[in-house]
Amino acid sequence: MVNLGYHTAKMQGKFNRSLYKAALSQIVSIPIKQTRQVPVSVYAFSCERDLPEQVASIRSFIRHVGIPDIFAVVSDGSYTESSCNLLHRVHPCVKVIPLQNFLRTDLPQCVHDYAQLHPLGKKLSALMSIPVNGATIYTDSDILFFPGGIDLINLSKSDDKYSLYLPDCSISLDERIIYNDSEKSNPVNGGFMFFRHEFDWSFAIERLANLQEPPTYFTEQTIVHLTMHHNHGKPICSKKYVLNVEDQFIYPDKSASKKIVLRHYVSDIRHKFWFNAGI
Repeated sequence: MVNLGYHTAKMQGKFNRSLYKAALSQIVSIPIKQTRQVPVSVYAFSCERDLPEQVASIRSFIRHVGIPDIFAVVSDGSYTESSCNLLHRVHPCVKVIPLQNFLRTDLPQCVHDYAQLHPLGKKLSALMSIPVNGATIYTDSDILFFPGGIDLINLSKSDDKYSLYLPDCSISLDERIIYNDSEKSNPVNGGFMFFRHEFDWSFAIERLANLQEPPTYFTEQTIVHLTMHHNHGKPICSKKYVLNVEDQFIYPDKSASKKIVLRHYVSDIRHKFWFNAGI
C-alpha cells in the first residue's frame, strides 16, 4: 500500500523549497524584525547546493534567538560570488569566509588529506579551525531555529564551563576508529555544538592518522564524537534541541513547536525543513 502521507510530504517539501529558492533574492531583502543582541559567535559550514537551507537557517536564528556577534558561513569553495553577496544581504552580521582563508595553519596532515578525499573532511578541518573566544555555536545549514531559541541566550550568558552537544538518534560511527565498545555510548551528532572553550582534538586525530584505509562519511562525526567526550562535553536537552526521525513516514512535522529551540532536519526528514522555513 502506498504511504500517501509520506509521499505527499516529500512532494510538498520539494515544492516549497523550489518556491523559496526561486524567491531568494526577494527574501533576503525582507528585513528581519529583531533588535536583540546575543553575545555569541555562530559558525556554519555549507556549499552552493545548500544555499536555500543556509539562508532559511540564518534567518530563523536571527528571528528567534537574536543578532549574534557574527554569523560566519564557511564556504567549502563552491559558493559563487552572487551567492556570497546574497548571503551577505541576509543581515550585516553575516560573513562568508572561503575555507582556505579560514583554516588554521597547524592542522595535522591527516586532516588535510581527509579534506582532499571527502567533503566531510573539509567540514572537520573547518570545525577544528573555529576560534572559541566566549560562547560559540556551530550549526549545520539544515537546522531551523524556533521561538524556544531564547534558551540559547541563557546558555550564552551562563558561567557553566562545559561545552554541549546534540545527542544523535542513532549510532552513526566509523567503527574503525572506535577502539572499545564503551566509546559508542552517548552518540554525538556533529550538526550542532555549543563551545565554551577550545578543544583538544589530539586524542581522536591520532586515530585518524593511524587509520590504514581511507576515511569515509562517518569518520568526521566519529572524530567529533570522540573529541566531545574527551573534552567532557555534556548532552543538551533533546526535548528542546530536537534530532529524531520518528515522524519520517507521516505527513506532519510532529516536533515543530514554539517551545523547541531547534530541529536538525537530517536527510531522512529533510523535506520537513520546508514546512517551517518561513521567510
